[in-house]
Amino acid sequence: MAQYAAVLIFLLVGIGIVLFTFFMSRLIRPSNPYKAKNQSYECAEQPIGDSWIRFNNRFYIFALIFVVFDVEAVFLFPWAVAFGHLGLFALIEMMIFIMILLFGLFYAWKKGVLKWV
Repeated sequence: MAQYAAVLIFLLVGIGIVLFTFFMSRLIRPSNPYKAKNQSYECAEQPIGDSWIRFNNRFYIFALIFVVFDVEAVFLFPWAVAFGHLGLFALIEMMIFIMILLFGLFYAWKKGVLKWV
């Protein structure tokens, strides 16, 4: 039972620290709300129209494709550094990996996802 008490005390202290931090930040922060400060903006541009408009989902898919290729490109650097120690098997695996990426890029290109307009 003593182990559970230690976990409970740890949990309560953690929650207490978080609540104390929120309370102190609310207490000492400057608060001067006004209309221009509370207005939402996108990239420092003035908002025009309703925020619940429909937009083309190709922008979202384009961003996901960028993230996939950006993250996957990171895997190439450690492989390139250790290539001398890995041998032919690692070379074949990396070629298969790159072919899968190129297939995905070709598929997205043929579907028209990479067009902005």
